[in-house]
Amino acid sequence: MHVPPALVDEHPSGATHETIVLAGGCFWGMEAVFEQLRGVTQVVSGFAGGNAATAHYEMVSTGTTGHAESVQISYDPSHITLGTILMVYFSVAHDPTQLNRQGPDAGTQYRSAIFYSTDEQKRIAQDYIKQLSEAKVFAAPIVTQVVALPAFYPAEAYHQHFVERNPTYPYVVYEDLPKLEALHARYPQLVVAKTTASHQ
Repeated sequence: MHVPPALVDEHPSGATHETIVLAGGCFWGMEAVFEQLRGVTQVVSGFAGGNAATAHYEMVSTGTTGHAESVQISYDPSHITLGTILMVYFSVAHDPTQLNRQGPDAGTQYRSAIFYSTDEQKRIAQDYIKQLSEAKVFAAPIVTQVVALPAFYPAEAYHQHFVERNPTYPYVVYEDLPKLEALHARYPQLVVAKTTASHQ
């Protein structure tokens, strides 16, 4: 499967810091993928779509809070664009054709969603989904939601950098490490060399 680059992307604005919130299944693997991209300065696992009172892992896991497990990606648009981030999101970070589930995880908290905070982000996301759909990149329809970000709530500390800290955890081995292998195989030019990766 070849996922082409986004035809509509960010315009150079001189800004050095932007954020986007993406949901696509368990946030452990999502965080691990985006942490490895050049130009990404920070990735935080958390929740989006619900309210502050229910932004706790045990409550979100019930699937009744409106939250989705999400990652907040901070990046430098002079080094990586939203279009490139979304290309990785659609191609290796998750399967955008699975409705309210991802791999072994089922429920609305595992839905595919792009939470935008600007009109430009909304336009880029919608245009890219249209581009991929018209090109029939996926055999099944893309079910990714494009919705305004109400708020982002960081998850508990033990969820942060989970894959890096727990590389032998069975779920990580079976569900997340293959995503990292796919990232390195498909987009080696986008990946930061291990020695320069840092957590801010």
